[in-house]
Amino acid sequence: MCDQDHFEQDLQEGEARGWVTRKQFGVMLGAGVAMVLPKVANAVAVTESDVNVTTPDGTADCYFVHPASGTAPGVLVWPDIFGLRPAFRQMGKRLAESGYSVLVVNPFYRTKKAPTSDQGSATPIPQLMPLAQSLNETTHVTDAKAFIGWLDQQSSVAKNRKIGTQGYCMGGPMAFRTAYAVPGRVGAVASFHGGNGLATDKPDSPHLEAAKSKAQFLIAIASNDDMQQPNEKDVLKDTFAKAKLHAEIEVYTGALHGWCPPDSRVYNEASAEKAWGRLLALYGKALG
Repeated sequence: MCDQDHFEQDLQEGEARGWVTRKQFGVMLGAGVAMVLPKVANAVAVTESDVNVTTPDGTADCYFVHPASGTAPGVLVWPDIFGLRPAFRQMGKRLAESGYSVLVVNPFYRTKKAPTSDQGSATPIPQLMPLAQSLNETTHVTDAKAFIGWLDQQSSVAKNRKIGTQGYCMGGPMAFRTAYAVPGRVGAVASFHGGNGLATDKPDSPHLEAAKSKAQFLIAIASNDDMQQPNEKDVLKDTFAKAKLHAEIEVYTGALHGWCPPDSRVYNEASAEKAWGRLLALYGKALG
């Protein structure tokens, strides 16, 4: 859905429907400023670092965080259009504290190192569209293979357990294509407010490619995305059912496009926490 600067429209819509108040749309907004996420119960100690990942097209600057000892299932995180920033570092660290080795990537590394949104999540969408438009099915697959390969070279990543991947907004299709790119390695895929790009009428649509994998899926859909494309959830359900793949697909009532990152103007803590809980349930089942 990130094809225009639609956030003020979402704000008005959310207030009109009683889903959110203007206060809930980001009291702490600003470049890189995020709400503080709830603490992880029984959090493990973690090690975090900035890393560079070599791909066929260059060097991607990323954030890697993992339990300080032992091995854990790897997870590849694809950010939304605002890119790698403090909010996604916070989310990655929280996931690592839950027992995963997490790589959060800068998908725009070919063009610009992070931070790629000068005003964080307050950056106007039109300014970021050239970055988003520089990526396509080919870059998604190429990068997915490189990032998964890099994870498998890390001593903190369990080689005997499947890898998970999750994407937000435009990252949703990237997560789908990661399962397609490395079908024998990816065991779980999660898409949060994946916009309208998950199921298209093209032969290389992300949902058709993902259906060729062996992964399990969690697809959390924003209310206003569902209003724009009410049939997409049914297409997804039918496609994954035919492929005999487990897929939890739900429209999050009252949650607007972009509701999960804690620095988003439409951050919805209750719905974000529900989605986070379903993510951990998916990884706990699919990654062992």
